[in-house]
Amino acid sequence: MKRTILALTCCALLLPVAATYAQTQAASTTAANPLPEPDRDFVQAASMSSSTEIDAAKLAQKNTNDKDVKSFAHRMLLDHTKLTVELKAAAPHGVKVPKDNSDTSVLDSLKPLKGKEFDDAYIAKIGVKGHEDAVAAFKKEISDGQNADLKKLAQKGLPTIEHHYQLAQELAKKKGVQQ
Repeated sequence: MKRTILALTCCALLLPVAATYAQTQAASTTAANPLPEPDRDFVQAASMSSSTEIDAAKLAQKNTNDKDVKSFAHRMLLDHTKLTVELKAAAPHGVKVPKDNSDTSVLDSLKPLKGKEFDDAYIAKIGVKGHEDAVAAFKKEISDGQNADLKKLAQKGLPTIEHHYQLAQELAKKKGVQQ
């Protein structure tokens, strides 16, 4: 009886140690096997795209008086905020989605501009070019990505990004912005 109690006590004491060891091993395995390159590239590109869109939309609310540009910017703010939340949810456990990952060179080029000058640059750089790049990143993840959740996110998000690109092209045409 004493042996049984001793054995159970030893097991009870060692169980937390074994669990901690298993967790450490799992973490080490994850660290040793980072996200495949196409998926890492997608997380980086998608987070940068959305972060830049969000920051540029906020800037547009201050730097333009054009109702069409403000409306487009407002939609980008809402949709890209939602996409950012979805990207964070789709990223595998332990993969950190960069926060405040905006393309500062693009934002810095927009900050001093006001009115029509701002509108033209915002539409060309953020609206058209930004969404052209985002469409390419989402398509690349769909074709080359290896993480099922990220691929699913790209498939779900691509129609939204393509629609943004179409809206940006229409806005550019309406405002006479060279594409």
